[in-house]
Amino acid sequence: MNKLFFRILVLLMSLSLIGIILVQVYWFNSSFKNNDDQFKYHVTQVIGNVADKLEKQELYSFADKVNRIKDSTGKAPKKEDLLQVLFVQRNKKTNKTIVYSNTLTSEDYDISSSLFNKKFSSERFKSFSSKRVTEVYNNNNSIDNNAIGQSIIPDLTIEKSGSLDILNKVQQEISIKDAADALPLEERISKQKLLILLKKELEEYGVKTKFEFGVYSNGIATKIKSDGFHFDNDASYHVPIYTNNEGNSKYELFVTFPHKKKFLLSELLSITILSIIFTLIIIVAYTSALNQLLRQKHISEIKTDFINNMTHEFKTPIATINLALDAIKNPKIIEDKEKVFRYLQMIRDENKRMHAQVENVLRISKLEKRELDITKEPTVIHDIIDDAIEHVNLILEDRQGTVVKHFNAARTTSLINEVHFTNVLVNILENAIKYSPGIPEIEIFTENVKDMILIKVKDNGLGMSKIAQKRVFEKFYREHTGDLHNVKGHGLGLAYVKRIVEDHNGQVYVESEKGKGSTFIIKIPLIN
Repeated sequence: MNKLFFRILVLLMSLSLIGIILVQVYWFNSSFKNNDDQFKYHVTQVIGNVADKLEKQELYSFADKVNRIKDSTGKAPKKEDLLQVLFVQRNKKTNKTIVYSNTLTSEDYDISSSLFNKKFSSERFKSFSSKRVTEVYNNNNSIDNNAIGQSIIPDLTIEKSGSLDILNKVQQEISIKDAADALPLEERISKQKLLILLKKELEEYGVKTKFEFGVYSNGIATKIKSDGFHFDNDASYHVPIYTNNEGNSKYELFVTFPHKKKFLLSELLSITILSIIFTLIIIVAYTSALNQLLRQKHISEIKTDFINNMTHEFKTPIATINLALDAIKNPKIIEDKEKVFRYLQMIRDENKRMHAQVENVLRISKLEKRELDITKEPTVIHDIIDDAIEHVNLILEDRQGTVVKHFNAARTTSLINEVHFTNVLVNILENAIKYSPGIPEIEIFTENVKDMILIKVKDNGLGMSKIAQKRVFEKFYREHTGDLHNVKGHGLGLAYVKRIVEDHNGQVYVESEKGKGSTFIIKIPLIN
């Protein structure tokens, strides 16, 4: 995969993910702000409605009291004409005259407002009514404005009378507001009544969260407040209540919501959870895709290294075989049997070497496909170790190395495949020799731990970093060997070791320190 293309792809994916997250955050903030504005609107409506209802209830209460007192006095009201309006219209063609009169009358029931407040003893609660008379005069030229209302009898008279509800209502409201304004707040409203009104209105508008309220008089707190109310000008909603006839009010109702943010968030909870879940899914998918891309890139690099290593591994034996064949063709050499046998042995050794490489690749391939036939039989582990040492003995002697055995295990019989398990130990021993820059010194330990046998192969080689210890059993993985250039291979041996040991229900791991050698540990279950 082209590195530039890979970087551009990762950048685009990262920017897309960041963009999605930013859009989600913007949407959440916008939704929260909209909910906050809607909440503010609803609360403003609620406290406005409560203020109106408080005034109306007070008016109704006073009016009812006045009406009951009127009914209980048993006195006829004193009437007084306040205003009379006359209207005269004359039609010259028909000689018809229409006279309209409207008389405004007040009825005083002599109810002193001192019944409500001593400060208003001089005021009266009155009712207003009107008397409307229409008179029609036919063929009477002598009618003039001065004659109206005298002895001339009209040809048609229409009389109407009735109470003036609008005037009564206005007069009553003015009187009651003046009377009520002088009363202390505690006599006008109770804490419980205000609580019920607020709760009912808030529920009707869907504001179902805890609230606190308080009434202030000219900026000073009154006793009409809830137990948990604390004034907070920034977090409170307020409205004037009990306005007087001049439109002013000395009282303000404040309402606060201690759990406002929690309530607003709860309305977004379900959609927010879904949004978070989908965002997490996208993040997981992105991470997985990125991981797969990195893995594919890594595999691509490993495969390239593998092909290069395999080419190098085959190139050397092929070159050696070609040189040996060319040497045998030489007439001088072909007569020398000793040299011919030597070159033939070289050809055989190099052929074996190539065959071993191919076998390693085929083993791993079969392991991946679960096609490798692994039949297990009871076998003594110490015998397998001895066989493995015998396989690497020639290489070890060539390097003047040594193997020291410490067989401390009392029970050594396990159910294993002799061929594959021998190959496991041979791979580990070959690595111990291969990665020892000096003379290889190898120690093999065995011991019993519960129903397991532990096999430890310790060397004095290069050792491994912490990262290498975690990845050493991965297919194709090889750690850089620094200045040591004679170490050949393609990272399949230890991958094979891990798969075979796991197929035997065992475990394999390594303990190592850079420059101080490595210890490979194999745990295999024993036969009970």
